Amino acid sequence: MRILTIINGEYGHRHVANLQQHAPKSWQIEIWEAPKLFPPVIDYPEDHLPESLPPCDLILSFAEHRGMAELLPDIAQMTGARSVLVAVDDETWLPRGLGRQLIGWLERIGVTCVTPKPLCSLTETDYGITRRDRVQYEDANIAAFAHYFGKPTFQVEVDPETRTISAVEVKRDAVCGCARHVAANLIGISVDDAEEKAGLLHHHFPCLASMTKLNDFNHDTLMHESGHVLKDNIGEQIKPYKKIRYISPGKRSDSN
Repeated sequence: MRILTIINGEYGHRHVANLQQHAPKSWQIEIWEAPKLFPPVIDYPEDHLPESLPPCDLILSFAEHRGMAELLPDIAQMTGARSVLVAVDDETWLPRGLGRQLIGWLERIGVTCVTPKPLCSLTETDYGITRRDRVQYEDANIAAFAHYFGKPTFQVEVDPETRTISAVEVKRDAVCGCARHVAANLIGISVDDAEEKAGLLHHHFPCLASMTKLNDFNHDTLMHESGHVLKDNIGEQIKPYKKIRYISPGKRSDSN
């Protein structure tokens, strides 16, 4: 698969570095360093584009400016891409209304576009746009990408005698590489502490998603939402090994 990544800041650099290190060898990953600033209204997209871009199947936009949305239809036509993924780890990069417009613009030229919010909500069949709402999609290129990168998925092994984590395999990494970082540092951790530890590791990586509180995420932030996605996957697997604490009024808690 031929991939064009669009970056214009540290956020994109980290994501591309992880892809270059861990993507399948058959993938061809090209980089376009886009302008950092755009005017409020882009009348002539060609003024902000290079003379040429390499042909590709999938465009990954890690750009940190809403102006990139107005350029993506032209970039898709320049490169022949049939699939576009726009990372929304900050709502200002692609406000919801502009995101709907972008999907429509690309749809009219036969290009599929997905806008996962946060980026690590992406799976092979759908992606998140709020805490509760997910959007289904059908696209072979995006699904092939999401097989390896998107919503973190682990295979956790627990020593039943010590109730500590003995092995963690990353089945699907976050695009930024956070899942690999968390997995490498959970070995030997008690199952009772594993979710809290995973959350701390996620924050200290550090996650680069926005810390702005959003109404459609119950006044929580995309960084915290990203952490919940990761911790939930680990929590489900270690649940059978955790101690259950019972608390009765006026009594000390007992463990089972």
